[in-house]
Amino acid sequence: MAVVFKLRGPDGKFIKGEAKNLEKSMTTFASNIIKEGRAILNKDKKRTKTNTLFNEYHYTMKTDQSSITLGFGFGKADNYWRFVDQGVKGKGYADASENVERKTLRNTTGSPFSFKYTNPKGKLVNAIQGWIGNKPISLKDGNQLGAAFAIGYSIKRRGLERTMFYSKPVEKALKTLPNDLVEAFRLDFGKLINKLPNKITIE
Repeated sequence: MAVVFKLRGPDGKFIKGEAKNLEKSMTTFASNIIKEGRAILNKDKKRTKTNTLFNEYHYTMKTDQSSITLGFGFGKADNYWRFVDQGVKGKGYADASENVERKTLRNTTGSPFSFKYTNPKGKLVNAIQGWIGNKPISLKDGNQLGAAFAIGYSIKRRGLERTMFYSKPVEKALKTLPNDLVEAFRLDFGKLINKLPNKITIE
């Protein structure tokens, strides 16, 4: 059901008109955010064989006669997309002799997330094993587990770099959204005005 404008004419009767341009503006807004977000994921090589986050990143839009509700979803990646977007702060290197290596810590400045422990275990190792399984490489189960621990240890020390694949496109799109909505509203309302028995000019 589309958003509907209602306007009482000089004859006392109501006329109606759908807010098609307003809905189109919101669709364009959401589509651009996803397009730019996927471009960031592609550039930062955050894609796997299944491309879960890349493919299942989508938007939903619901409308009724008086409102438009817009939302974004991440499918099966819903439990980790925030970490890909915002990154996770690493624990760093405890040994002072590794100062040279310390400089290679990934850029996680501003991330609200951080690892609690240096040693990888549990869900992290299992998740990395699944990630390795989605990569175009072949490892036996034992080697896969060992690789998962090694990668997990490196991730916890160095952190996960922020991609801002969601935050940056949203921030950018919001800058032009108010003007876009005003123009869309003007077009929709203009069509409604033209339906009136006695035309009214709006500057």
